[in-house]
Amino acid sequence: MKAVPKVNTDGLYIEDTLVDDTFSGVVPFYSHMEQGIPDGLPQTVRNGTELEDEPSNKSEPNISGYIIGIPVPPGLFRPCFDLAAWNAYETALTAAHDSFQQALSKWQALPEEQRGDLPVLKSPPQPTLWIESLTPEEIEELTKPQPVEPNEMDRLGTEMVARELEALELRKQNEAQGAQIVGLELRLLSLKTN
Repeated sequence: MKAVPKVNTDGLYIEDTLVDDTFSGVVPFYSHMEQGIPDGLPQTVRNGTELEDEPSNKSEPNISGYIIGIPVPPGLFRPCFDLAAWNAYETALTAAHDSFQQALSKWQALPEEQRGDLPVLKSPPQPTLWIESLTPEEIEELTKPQPVEPNEMDRLGTEMVARELEALELRKQNEAQGAQIVGLELRLLSLKTN
C-alpha cells in the first residue's frame, strides 16, 4: 500500500489516501447522492410491502474529486493538481500511441527486406502537473514571522537577567567607591607620616 493525494474537482489537495502499490494515473471518486435503498441491497421489501421489479430511479453519481497517482512535490504551500494539463497530456499520449500503432502496422505489413528500422514510440514529456494555488502575496503573509507573546517563564527569565545586570552595576559602583576610599585613606596616611 502507498499513500497518494486526493484532490477536489478544482484540483486542490484534500488529503492522502491509501491505494495499492501499482496504482498510477488519475481516477475520479464519487459521492453517492441517491434517495431510497442503497445499491447492492435487494429491493424486495420496502416499508413492509413486497416490491415487484420497478424501473430504477437511480441518479448518476457525482464526481467529488480525483485520486492522483503522482506524488505532490515538496515546497508547495497549497498544492493544486492541474487537471487541464493532465487531460492534455493524456490526449497527447493517446495520439502518440495511436501514431506508433499505425507506424508499427505499416512496418509489419511491409516485406521483411523492405522494413528498415522498427518504429519507436515517442511519448511527449510530462508537464508540471502540481502547481502552487496561493499567490506570492498570500505565501509572504503565511511565512512572515508572527509576534510571539512571551510566556511566564520567558517573562521571569527577562526580569531575572535585568536584576542580575542591576546587581553587576551596583558591584561596579561599589568597587569604584571602595577604590576612592582606599585612595583617601592612603592620602591620610601619607599626611600623618609627614
